[in-house]
Amino acid sequence: MNGAQSLLQTFVDAGLEVCFANPGTSEMHFVAALDSQDGMRSILGLFEGVVTGAADGYARMAGKPACTLLHLGPGLANGLANLHNARRARSPVVNVVGEHATYHRGLDAPLTSHIEGFASPVSGWTRVSESADTVAADAADAICAAMTPPGQVATLILPADTAWNDANGAATPLPPPEPTPAERAGIESAIAALKSGEPCTLLMNGLGVTEAGLRLASQIHQATDARFLGDTFIARVARGVGRVELPRLPYFAEQAEQLLEGTRHLILVDTKAPVSFFAYPGKASELTPDGCTVHTLSQPGEDALAALTEVAEAVGAVSFAPIVGELRDPGLPKGAISPENIAQVVGALLPEQAIIVNEAATSGFAMPALTEGAQPHDWLDLTGGAIGMGLPAATGAAVACPDRRVVSLQADGSGMYTLQALWTQARENLDITTVVFANRKYAILQVEFMRVGAHNPGRKAMDMMELNRPDLDWVALAQGMGVPAMRATSAEQFAAAFGKSIATPGPYLIEAVV
Repeated sequence: MNGAQSLLQTFVDAGLEVCFANPGTSEMHFVAALDSQDGMRSILGLFEGVVTGAADGYARMAGKPACTLLHLGPGLANGLANLHNARRARSPVVNVVGEHATYHRGLDAPLTSHIEGFASPVSGWTRVSESADTVAADAADAICAAMTPPGQVATLILPADTAWNDANGAATPLPPPEPTPAERAGIESAIAALKSGEPCTLLMNGLGVTEAGLRLASQIHQATDARFLGDTFIARVARGVGRVELPRLPYFAEQAEQLLEGTRHLILVDTKAPVSFFAYPGKASELTPDGCTVHTLSQPGEDALAALTEVAEAVGAVSFAPIVGELRDPGLPKGAISPENIAQVVGALLPEQAIIVNEAATSGFAMPALTEGAQPHDWLDLTGGAIGMGLPAATGAAVACPDRRVVSLQADGSGMYTLQALWTQARENLDITTVVFANRKYAILQVEFMRVGAHNPGRKAMDMMELNRPDLDWVALAQGMGVPAMRATSAEQFAAAFGKSIATPGPYLIEAVV
């Protein structure tokens, strides 16, 4: 058994089942080892951003890591944007990054780089395996690190000779650490605030926005009249019939400030105090209202569910039944296509236990309200703001949950960052409906251009925010990647295409011209 074989066996023994890969020369012994390892599914991505984004989507739905296989420093660098999103989502991901052989590193060959330097900003754990004898133990440590609450990216750098040299065998898997208890002082201060009679708001993320966490929040709300809100962008939240709906903190700072106005106690559950997404001239960056006391009930990595349970018991909330959503059929619209009636169609036709991956950007504003009463589903957001997450994350989610339909809501501009994910979806025959909102512009930049106080945009400035001359042809792009596609210019066309897509196995793309 060589080092690569010992690494793969350790992965499989620890429960890792999927490797999203874009390998090169230094990773060929890992690739060869895949042939003899039936327990590991290997999935090729044509760009490293697809590989890392798919690992993020997989982890959010599977609750455990996939591994990635990336080629040296430049390969890792190509995947950094979606590793940034994975870090913000607290997704457990294990990167395997090939490196030059130990004796070759000092020769400054063309692909030599400081891989640890690339990995460090997005990784909670990084290690270089310097010997084939340590590769398996390093792999076990990497998995344990990735699974350390609340979840993180672990990057194992594998010099080529440590992969091809003889190794001692696989390592015994390590038990993943459990969440630590929340601080007693934080629990007591939250209870006191909720009993004070003053306006309280729970701001929630992580374990707090699981189904169990939201049911507790709904009970606390009924007992104390405290509001509960989710962060603007959340890695995963259960929605629809039978689930507690989570209101979100608005994206724009002024709206968030208005919503939080009057709050005297802000109770943080698995998150931090809110800040604006960007800085704006003359506007606040910190959004906690003046005179508001911030209480940390639980920090990421702590047991938010146990803390919420103790709070609910202390304020007499456990006798209340959580308020959950009821089925609401918004009906099928007619007429010209728009973001609103696209959302109406999705709300009406969404299949039970679907997974929505949301990178619709400005075109998705109507989607939350019109899917609130839809069939039970999970919702995944762009957590780190690095666009190009949607198509890859949908790919990974579909691999993790092959019995569930994935609906990928995709803005056209950000979709072009990782278009290659469509090819992987076709190759793996994944059940994914992609809806491309083709407004042919970076619409959010047009909004932000005015919000930062820049002058009225001229021709040069507008050219940086428009996707025309030529228009993107998403039907041709999808078909070129092997994905069936159609263009919808009316609500009726879109409803027919969406219904067809969810009834037909495999991937399907709808270009909605809005």
